[in-house]
Formats: sequence, structure tokens, C-alpha cells
Amino acid sequence: MSTQNLVTPSADGIAASARAAKKGKGLPPVHKWNPPFCGDLDMRIARDGTWFYLGTPIGRFELVRLFSSILRKDGDDYFLVTPVEKVGITVDDAPFVAVDFTAEGSGETQVLTFHTHVGDTAVAGPDHPIRVTRDPETGEPSPYVLVRANLEALIDRKSFYRLVEIGAHHDEWFGLWSSGEFFRIIPSDELPEG
Repeated sequence: MSTQNLVTPSADGIAASARAAKKGKGLPPVHKWNPPFCGDLDMRIARDGTWFYLGTPIGRFELVRLFSSILRKDGDDYFLVTPVEKVGITVDDAPFVAVDFTAEGSGETQVLTFHTHVGDTAVAGPDHPIRVTRDPETGEPSPYVLVRANLEALIDRKSFYRLVEIGAHHDEWFGLWSSGEFFRIIPSDELPEG
């Protein structure tokens, strides 16, 4: 029998490891880390971007920001990753919420820069595409922008309404231009009139 001490992953332990691994102002290189899987943590990111630990919202922005910096998506699963451990967490929809954006220019030269609830920015374009899914029953759109390494932000409702106001028709689609790319939202002939 092994005398190795097995430690149950905890939010405090993950946070301490993340702080120790963080160097400089940039994001930690979680894509380079390949620690052993240590199990699932009772942590969940709700659709509105609220992070929960043991069923309770995490109220400290600095802690949420720290956790978001070590988030990684492998396949369909989400993990918090440090150099020494990897724990699974639950994400209801997308791990981030784009709560605002800025638009510079217009038409094909327009550039859209999204801002997330955890302080990330993403300039929509080839490396940060916008995609929209529609609920098959209601037709309700859910718009997303890729923030980093397979991690998307759900674009909040107020921002989406603002985006629709600056949308354009192109090749029989209604959508958005950013960084020279056209991102489709809905076929032009399906757009409600009014």
C-alpha cells in the first residue's frame, strides 16, 4: 500500500498554486501544463457568469479573475489547471460573459472589441470569431465570441441588441463585420420585419 498522501482538491489549494505559478501580468501558460487529473471540484460557472464554490457565489472579483486565468477547455470539459494539479469544474454555458464592446470604423473596416466580466478583451476577427446559435424551439439567438484557447464568452443581451443595430446584410445574410471578416447571425430572409 502506498504511503503517499492523497489530497482532495480545494479552491484554496488551487488558488495558492495559481498565485505561485503566475508570473508577470499576462495569462499563465495553462496550455503547456500537463499535471495529473486530481478529480472534480464543486465549482460551477452559471450562464450569467457567476462563479459558485460549494453552492455559494464567489464574491471576490480578484479570486474569480485568478480562477478564470487558469481555466482550460479540453474537448467538451472544463478544468482549472496549475503546474501541479488539474481539476474538473462545471460550466453551464460559456465560461465568460461579454458585457460590453466598442466599435471602431464601419462596414468592412469595422473592428469590434469585446470586454468580458472578468477583464479579458477580444477583438473579433479570424482569431476571435463570433458565432450565433439559435434555440431550435424558440428561435432565440445565443451569440458568442471566442476569447482565448477554446474559451468563449456569451454576449450579453444589451450588447447583442447594440450589435444588431450596427449589423449589415452580406451575401443574403444579416451579420457583423469585424477585422475584415463577416460573421453571420441570421439569413436575411428570416429577419423579422419592423
